[in-house]
Amino acid sequence: MSDGFDYDLVIVGVGVGGHGAALHAVSNGLKTAVIEEKDMGGTCVNRGCIPSKALLAASGRVRELRDAHHLQSLGIQLGQLTFERGAIADHALNLVSKIRGDLTNSLSRIGVDILQGRGRMAGPHKITITSPDGEKTITAKDIMLSPGSVPFVPPGIELDGNTVFTSDEAIRLDWLPDWVAVVGSGYIGLEFADIYTALGSEVTMIEALDQLMPGFDPDIAKIAQRVLIAPRDIETRVGLLAKKVIPGSPVLIELADAKTKEVVEILEVDACLVATGRIPATKDLGLDAVGVETDRRGFIPVNDQMQVVVEGQPVPGLWAIGDATGKMMLAHAASAQGVVAVENICGRDRQVDYRSIPAAAFTHPEVSFVGMTEPAAQDYAKAEGFLVGAARSYFKGNSKALAEGETDGLAKVIYRQDTGEVLGVHILGLHASDLIQEAANAIAQRRSVQDLAFMVHTHPTLSEVLDEAFKKAAATLHK
Repeated sequence: MSDGFDYDLVIVGVGVGGHGAALHAVSNGLKTAVIEEKDMGGTCVNRGCIPSKALLAASGRVRELRDAHHLQSLGIQLGQLTFERGAIADHALNLVSKIRGDLTNSLSRIGVDILQGRGRMAGPHKITITSPDGEKTITAKDIMLSPGSVPFVPPGIELDGNTVFTSDEAIRLDWLPDWVAVVGSGYIGLEFADIYTALGSEVTMIEALDQLMPGFDPDIAKIAQRVLIAPRDIETRVGLLAKKVIPGSPVLIELADAKTKEVVEILEVDACLVATGRIPATKDLGLDAVGVETDRRGFIPVNDQMQVVVEGQPVPGLWAIGDATGKMMLAHAASAQGVVAVENICGRDRQVDYRSIPAAAFTHPEVSFVGMTEPAAQDYAKAEGFLVGAARSYFKGNSKALAEGETDGLAKVIYRQDTGEVLGVHILGLHASDLIQEAANAIAQRRSVQDLAFMVHTHPTLSEVLDEAFKKAAATLHK
């Protein structure tokens, strides 16, 4: 342990990022403490990816078992299907409790001190912890800020937590509205639209931009609308802003033209989920005590080594990771940042390779991607002076997908036509969230489609969808 300090490393906020950083710190011999004001595990474990995946797993089974045509094609017939909303909600709650307990125990077992309370910077190398038991100050050679994020609620939208709510409340599944509006068509909006329609609700999806799923590759967004939206009880409102949302029975939603801001329609629905993204939870961290200011959006400025910076210069002994940095607001990205920060604390220069970090929406079927979209790759290619290629393969030609009777979807590989280097991969289809890891590893190693075309894939598996795409891409380079 460093002389004169209580700890080598103190981590403020124990989400997936803070947890991963603590594990790596201890494995490197650092005396470590973590400070958590609320629930161990942060947003992901308590209000995000974990409970939502439990709801998606249960609702996905309901969707499958209600698809009589699909079951009959497999030679299966079922009687009437019923489900208990409360039992599905309990499934998610029980999973949260287990994983939160496992996370806490994993830190306790290796000697990490878990300090409950609100952590604030009190000066260089100092953190003040405020809890119901009082206030105390501890010191550390290095401090890592990992406060996470909270849902963003646009002006004009009033929450009551019951009829108008964010994903924080939606994961409790307190009730099933007959008609629910979903504001936003990103990951959160898509996943909850999947859950609600599987359990019998009608959904109206509202997107202020001029197309649904604006952050996705255009080919994926196009097929997603055909597979995930059009066949289901989902109507869409594109290019319209939820200018005002008033809770009640019914919920009143004023829809305005996104460009003119003039109200063009008023919806009356049973409930409204606000899925308009997340903002950093960086208020009241005491950053002023060390001369740090967040940017205009509230993010903590960091360099490639995850050091907090002021006017481009690192603040000694101060690091930040996760959603609060605004780099990639994903739990596994936060974990990667935490490991990188610890590596740099230990004197080993390392940076996060954001291009190789995958993401997924756990809809039915799933959507996943890693690296660049085709428009982003085209912009990059124009600046660097090369041509972009794109190869596509489809699940309808895959033997395993045919056996499962789940043939909707495609895999798209984006690559440099000069070197064959893979720039991005996008998948919509069965188990897309698992399939994307092969592509993520390939991008991390900056592999070319020529190399990947010679990799052997198990037959018959869904992974052959990527194998086919790699081979198609490699073939174009030989012409």
